[in-house]
Amino acid sequence: MDKHLVVALAYDRLCTFEFGCVTELFALERPELGVDWYRFAVCASERGPLRAAGGVTVSAPYTLTLLDRANTIVVPGWRDADELPPEPLLKKIRAAYARGVRLCSICSGVFVLAAAGVLDGKTVTTHWRYATKLQQRYPQVHVQSDALYVDEGQIITSAGSAAGLDMLLHLVRRDYGGAIANRVAQRLVVPPHREGGQAQFVPRPMPQDEGGRLAKLMEWVRRHPALPHTLRSLAEHAAMSPRTLQRQFHDATGMAPYEWLVRERVAAARELLEGKTSLPIARVAELAGFGSEESMRRHFRRIALTSPAAYREKFGYGSRMINDPPHS
Repeated sequence: MDKHLVVALAYDRLCTFEFGCVTELFALERPELGVDWYRFAVCASERGPLRAAGGVTVSAPYTLTLLDRANTIVVPGWRDADELPPEPLLKKIRAAYARGVRLCSICSGVFVLAAAGVLDGKTVTTHWRYATKLQQRYPQVHVQSDALYVDEGQIITSAGSAAGLDMLLHLVRRDYGGAIANRVAQRLVVPPHREGGQAQFVPRPMPQDEGGRLAKLMEWVRRHPALPHTLRSLAEHAAMSPRTLQRQFHDATGMAPYEWLVRERVAAARELLEGKTSLPIARVAELAGFGSEESMRRHFRRIALTSPAAYREKFGYGSRMINDPPHS
């Protein structure tokens, strides 16, 4: 069976940062992971040579016919939100969507998917600068303007630039589980997982975190989610006042410490549910730091939009089949 084929689109005036994120995630060989990694290829949406940001040119080895074999298609930032993409590209996107191919966009790449008509009735995101324009031009699409990425199953869209990395790591997590995604993130030297619902930007500059106290606290909590954390205990560990801790947490994440803690515990529960050992749900709740199995179920459903049991069935070890037919 062929490996899962990820195809990135290239076009004239290509956004090199977003394109680079895609190639960094999927084009590198990763034998250290011990999994059957993706195949990766680039196709040109139009005749070349293709100019790219920064004064370089790109020569893509494939044409749009490659999209007929793709399992996942990634659209980097589109060159101009006011320019309608060429009809041959839109036709291929529609055909891929009809086959159940997974479609992903970074930043203004969402305008390509919207123009193809595959986003009607769906919730999407894009860079906050483009959100209003996208909503006005495509009123049948629900634009979530303050999100890093939105996963609608077959359609996954992300905000600008670096949020594309969050989305792409989310795809790896969906396909291979949290442990593999964390190792890929470690190689990239980026945080292993950010929830898609986090804010795209903070309302004011980041505060001075003397000695990296907040970062150290967050890393410590990730290593010890089962401890009985409270606002006071977290503040004491960080050598801050509770009020200062609350302010810095909100400035850094857009969330209060308790909400961040709950999301970290849900992330810990996800990793346990994805693991090789099928721990009882009650034990997962204990190890992830929830006071009870019912508490974990409630928070897990709110954040992951499914139950722990259903998540294990879909993403648990042995259930992730990257070589399955395209997502539907």
